[in-house]
Amino acid sequence: MNKSFAMFGLLGCLLSLPGHGQSGTGFSQEPEVQAFIIGMHEQHGFDVAHLTRQFAVIRPNATVLRAIRPPAFPEKQRSWQRYRERFLNSSRIGGGLSFWQKHAATLQRAQATYGVPAEVIVSIIGVETVYGQNMGSFGVFEALASLAFHYPPRAEFFRGELEQFLLLARENGVSPLDIKGSYAGAIGIPQFMPSSQRRFAVDFDGDDRIDLRSSSSDAIGSVARFLQQHGWQSGAPVAVPASVSGDPAGLLAAGIKPALTVREMAAEGVVAVTTVDGDRTAALIDLVTPGATTEYWLGFDNFYVITRYNRSSFYAMSVFQLAEALRTAHDKLIGTR
Repeated sequence: MNKSFAMFGLLGCLLSLPGHGQSGTGFSQEPEVQAFIIGMHEQHGFDVAHLTRQFAVIRPNATVLRAIRPPAFPEKQRSWQRYRERFLNSSRIGGGLSFWQKHAATLQRAQATYGVPAEVIVSIIGVETVYGQNMGSFGVFEALASLAFHYPPRAEFFRGELEQFLLLARENGVSPLDIKGSYAGAIGIPQFMPSSQRRFAVDFDGDDRIDLRSSSSDAIGSVARFLQQHGWQSGAPVAVPASVSGDPAGLLAAGIKPALTVREMAAEGVVAVTTVDGDRTAALIDLVTPGATTEYWLGFDNFYVITRYNRSSFYAMSVFQLAEALRTAHDKLIGTR
């Protein structure tokens, strides 16, 4: 059949659905959504009528669109001290110790399987959802559709995630309307985006299904595998403090992907405060707090791997420092037994 005729046929089917084109029918009346539905049919075999009815149930979510936008005053956003205090506190450390004790065997198995330290796995879960306590209450389908079709700066990314989400829901035999998560569409205890769940999540409790909302074991294994697949180096350092002389603007502009060796960094006026292999590659990380002295660190490959989870140096440093605090507290606890 001629592809153009097939397209018109599908579109005619879509337009003829009951209620289509009337006010209040949700996303299904939007031309870009109609094209997306047809694409899902052609690429993945989704039923046009069924998917259209599902899109008719959801509507652009103003709360999601407000939450995703950058703050009106960017200078108020970048404060390392304020950011750090959200995650480096007694509540996160105490909760992390409890989570570690409860899932000690699973964490040990994940570390042995993927080479990622238990404290790093626990820390990411703590930063993301306070150890599963705050997984988000947004309808993921509606959140992703809102961002895919009403947030132009990242529409391409979120349309890709919406596609992956619908595939994920179909693979798991779940209605996309029933899945809850964050305003950005992240799901479960480790807050995986749909593409990451389909690509990196694992059944770590052996029940023949991947459940990131209810299975802490699956969450633990999936976080470890995500980091391992992104290049985590077992036993390698994450970051060390550094002193800086001169103007570091050029090194900071180079980004957070390690490119220069520690020795080359030293030649540029950036010196590690502790002893580090001079041949190890690093990036210069600045942790800025308005009104306070900027902290400088050398971030190594494992630091960069953490930023694949969330592309923020503040995030990666919070994960690292919480992990260090958890390791210290855990070792102290074990030592007192």
